[in-house]
Amino acid sequence: MIDQATVDRIIDAANILDVVSDFVTLRKRGVNYIGLCPFHDEKTPSFSVSPSKGICKCFSCGKGGSAVHFIMEHEQLSYYEALKYLAKKYNIEIKERELTDEEKQVQSDRESMLIVNSFAQEYFTNILFEHAEGRSVGLAYFHERGFRDDIIKKFSLGYSLEQRDALFKEAEKRGYKKDYLLKTGLCLEGQNGYVSDRFRGRVIFPVFSLSGKVLAFGGRILKKDDKMAKYVNSPESEVYHKSNELYGIYHAKQSIVKNDCCFLVEGYTDVLSMHQSGIENVVASSGTSLTPGQIRLIHRFTNNIIVLYDGDAAGIKASLRGIDLILKEGMNIKVVLLPDGDDPDSFSRKQSAASFTEYIKSHEVDFIRFKTNLLLESAGEDPIKRAALITDIVQSISIIPDAIVRSVYTKECSRLLDVNEEILLREVNKKKFDQITKENTPSKDNTAVEAEVTKKSEDNIEQDVSSENAPDLPKRRAASPLDTFERSLVRYMIRYGHRIIFSCPDEETGQTFDWAVLPYIMADLQQDEIEFQHPLYSQMAREAVDKYESEGEHLERYFLSHPDPEISKTAVDMVSEKYQLSKIHTKFQKVETEEERLAELVPRALFELKNAIVCMNIKKLRDEIKKAGKEKDTVRITELMSEITALNGVKAALAKQLGERIISPL
Repeated sequence: MIDQATVDRIIDAANILDVVSDFVTLRKRGVNYIGLCPFHDEKTPSFSVSPSKGICKCFSCGKGGSAVHFIMEHEQLSYYEALKYLAKKYNIEIKERELTDEEKQVQSDRESMLIVNSFAQEYFTNILFEHAEGRSVGLAYFHERGFRDDIIKKFSLGYSLEQRDALFKEAEKRGYKKDYLLKTGLCLEGQNGYVSDRFRGRVIFPVFSLSGKVLAFGGRILKKDDKMAKYVNSPESEVYHKSNELYGIYHAKQSIVKNDCCFLVEGYTDVLSMHQSGIENVVASSGTSLTPGQIRLIHRFTNNIIVLYDGDAAGIKASLRGIDLILKEGMNIKVVLLPDGDDPDSFSRKQSAASFTEYIKSHEVDFIRFKTNLLLESAGEDPIKRAALITDIVQSISIIPDAIVRSVYTKECSRLLDVNEEILLREVNKKKFDQITKENTPSKDNTAVEAEVTKKSEDNIEQDVSSENAPDLPKRRAASPLDTFERSLVRYMIRYGHRIIFSCPDEETGQTFDWAVLPYIMADLQQDEIEFQHPLYSQMAREAVDKYESEGEHLERYFLSHPDPEISKTAVDMVSEKYQLSKIHTKFQKVETEEERLAELVPRALFELKNAIVCMNIKKLRDEIKKAGKEKDTVRITELMSEITALNGVKAALAKQLGERIISPL
């Protein structure tokens, strides 16, 4: 953990204009700067940078924040990784808290393994370019495949000498421990204690993490040897879990975000060739079946995946099950079948970025339609095979979490398969409901599940699986009528917490007492025993009170740089101003600013919240009266009417402060 003093130094040093200018061309507009948003394609600049507030925000896609959060979003780093990035930029020494002995050992092992991997990558790359065998064998192979030196260096490709223990000897010479060479899988130890290099005689493809650290290696043998595997990869280790990594993700992440799309290919050279052709939003599964971890890694950057196939029907069918996992994640999948005889590597080398993109646009097909047509070809007119095909397609559609998308695909498949849509829909619903039942079974008694299933009709299944009970859908808090009013008060607390709005004389001492915005709001709410209902606004209000004295005038900055991205982004939205008042409006008259009107606006915001609470409570009481009326409970009805009368009295008092035009039932 980075100590707070160092965090403060980094935040103080990080000039938002300086940081954003590294990635975006900005021009001045009024007191702010604008440019094209780096997070989505646009022709008209909507990305605004405010040096005075230290924030940036795109008023089109909504992304932005402080300098730390801009780096987090742009470079896809964690909060602390972004702090380290900025610390390095501004030459600030990082001081971290003391770790426990156990934490130190784990961190030491991981860091040592990463250091050894980094050494190995530099060693392999140096051999490729500087050693005679590396140039004549490894570099010659890459050149023969058509790869330019800039691409070879971009991906830090390398070569491991044919010598049995060349890497091991060099590592020992430089002081690296044998234990970490074995743990990373760079070396192997025989029964006689003899150590050899795992990747000897192979060209090397380093695998990078999201932040650019070397996690593992892939090695391809160049000589023909039926006894040896064509490709060898690093084994699982403390730093490398292949089910959670994708080749090329480090070099592709920014392009994926910018294009809102990711190309998925199979091998290392497919990625290299596409980059060389100018297509950078591409990753590879490295010949392994897709895993949920890899899919979620892509999902961090985009909802859209385009899978490129080389036309090998057997290979396509083998990968269909893995791609079903993408559907289950709720992502949009399209498939492009390349011309016969071409794979992504060979095809992209024949194309420019423009022609490649044009081919994709003209040949992409959504995955369900592609799968249906593919299986139809193999099924032919055989009724048994066609029935199995329909079952297979229904299974794929049923795992899609979005009910509307399921409905659209069901209709399309009904047309393609020439099967009644109602029959398909019924089968899809059954499959979906079976999935929900299966996932809920461990936490419920089986008999209870069966009883629940029998209560649901097939007509209602679609509605049930698309509701908040569906396991694949995030459960979001329902909006409350109070949210808007609570947000307004929190906004005043963050932006103007220390601004004085009232000065009141103390009757006992005769001295004048100043009321600032934040303590005035909290005192007024506490007097009426009102608490924020929205969890996020409640947390922000509590932290604002806690930090009021220590942060002083920097309360706004505290929230803008908050480590919780949800809080910091909310704070950015609260302090951002999309429009600036033109000078023409102030040329002939003085226009009062929001800050100058706080004495009017803050009390009004409090009255509006109280009015909303009263209206909401009246509505609840009216609902209870309806219920009591059905039960013919006259005593309860009388009690409820009395409560409504009292609330109407409060509502009338609020009306005098707010004006009749806004007093309306919610």
